[in-house]
Amino acid sequence: MRWQGQTLEAVESDVEDGALPGLARAGLVRSVQTPEFDGVTFHEVLCKSALNRVPDGSPLPFRFTVNTFRGCTHACRYCFARPTHEYLDLDAGADFDTQLVVKVNVAAVLRRELARRSWKGEPVALGTNTDPYQRAEGRYRLMPGVITALAESGTPFSILTKGTLLRRDLPLLTLAARQVPVSLAVSLAIGDADLQRAIEPGTPSPRARLDLIRAITDAGFDCTVMVAPVMPYLTDSTTHLDGLLGAIAEAGATGVTVIPMHLRGSTRGWFLNWVADHHPALIRRYRQLYGRGATVTPEYRAWLRDRVTPLVERYGLGGAAPRPPAPAAQPPEPVGAGAQALTLF
Repeated sequence: MRWQGQTLEAVESDVEDGALPGLARAGLVRSVQTPEFDGVTFHEVLCKSALNRVPDGSPLPFRFTVNTFRGCTHACRYCFARPTHEYLDLDAGADFDTQLVVKVNVAAVLRRELARRSWKGEPVALGTNTDPYQRAEGRYRLMPGVITALAESGTPFSILTKGTLLRRDLPLLTLAARQVPVSLAVSLAIGDADLQRAIEPGTPSPRARLDLIRAITDAGFDCTVMVAPVMPYLTDSTTHLDGLLGAIAEAGATGVTVIPMHLRGSTRGWFLNWVADHHPALIRRYRQLYGRGATVTPEYRAWLRDRVTPLVERYGLGGAAPRPPAPAAQPPEPVGAGAQALTLF
């Protein structure tokens, strides 16, 4: 098993003792800690399936996804995937950031599923829930097997990431693109490095992600950038958006998708508690803007669209879009490569 020689503690799963019942149901093999990831526990599981079908009627531009991890050490305060940890009897706050579920057999299971006669080679999206190129991928190396399985089966795929570790796999992705359509997108919503460290403490810096965009385009790929989420009163100023979009254009991005922040389920409380602690003057304005729901008001969406559109035009980020595996409307969260160069919600 991976991590041997570096393990501080490895506890074999014990279904009988009732500990972590959600993880036991997920196929827990063992839980691992290592000095390289202080405060993080990795729960290695054997998944029964790798392909996830998107519910019928969803606006997403794909019907199938693959997630190699559950939970994410990026620790983004606004992450819309946080409530998914509750299905494992873990909380959507600190547990989501520090209790990482690793599907160690995901590539082998995916290969079997793609070999079924019933599989029609529909586009598959990666990075729709948690980031496949978060730091742990450097140890577990799940993505090369996933990419190879998709390409060899003739399955188009897209990847959305904040992780600069994607650069490691650019040669493999170049080979895969000779076999199937491959769409790559980078998520970069915060240009201010201090604010990025406060809200996305586990992510690569804005500069590192701009360098990733350049590396992707230098490798011959189009690269859409998800400027998402735009956080009201924190990242929606003309100064911030102008600087960010200008840097994205300079890095060679093909287009951008701009989306205001959604606060669904337990993500809402986790983010608003952070606002109350660090920006108490904004908490009342946030509660007014979001009300009892998860989305900003229509008036704010229109205001943001009017602010962003001329900036996108100025930097040429609304032109020809990348060719994604399947055309459809862009979803209301940063969950895949953009279906068009500029989308505003």
